[in-house]
Amino acid sequence: MNSLSVRALLVRGMLAGLIAGALALAVAYFLGESRVDAAIALEEAHSHDHGGGEELVTRTMQATGGLATGVLVFGVAVGGIAALVFCYALGRIGNFGPRATAALIAGAALLTVYLVPFLKYPANPPAVGNPDTIGERTTLFFLMVALSVLLAVAAVIIGKRLAPRLGNWNATIAAGAGYVLLIALAYAFLPSFDEVGKDFPATLLWEFRLSTLAVQTTLWTTFGLAFGHLTERLLVPAARAASSRTASAVR
Repeated sequence: MNSLSVRALLVRGMLAGLIAGALALAVAYFLGESRVDAAIALEEAHSHDHGGGEELVTRTMQATGGLATGVLVFGVAVGGIAALVFCYALGRIGNFGPRATAALIAGAALLTVYLVPFLKYPANPPAVGNPDTIGERTTLFFLMVALSVLLAVAAVIIGKRLAPRLGNWNATIAAGAGYVLLIALAYAFLPSFDEVGKDFPATLLWEFRLSTLAVQTTLWTTFGLAFGHLTERLLVPAARAASSRTASAVR
């Protein structure tokens, strides 16, 4: 794959990320913001600070401009990164076309970058979590992300090396089982946090966490579909044209 193709795929990845970010933004706004507002109301009701300090950024700005900026920038950034991963993975992880490869990368990203770390360190709304441990919790979350991604890459490499001896199916099962086992060990040995107050509604916490999961699922599903469509339009006609030129040269 030449530099022109990589550049074209990078642009398409960022565009697909922007599209995915826009849909994820809608989900975050309509599903998540009402839960955030409810959590903030509970936090303020139980707060002992009645100083009434002036807000640097209003809640309205956070829920509109701030949310939009964060989600859209995130979508474009991860779209570009996923496009670079696609450039390397296409043709190297099996006999998959552009659409299938894009879908596999999006699904793997949702699993390894979000779902696996989320099951160990789920997202918390305002009023949940000790402020003194936020640095430690953030560090451990990103450590879990790094472990999940690295172990997934190792599982793919090991699976490909085992395939000639075990066959594709058995090699995939063995590599997947190894990934699950190591992730389970990480779950067991990394510290956990139980900092939900007794007076915080369990339903609100559950709904907030489901909304964050819905945002990420929307983002990666939309990206996989949009990027797959864009890459198919770019690469399949180019491959057909190259095949036709080769056939004409042979004649």
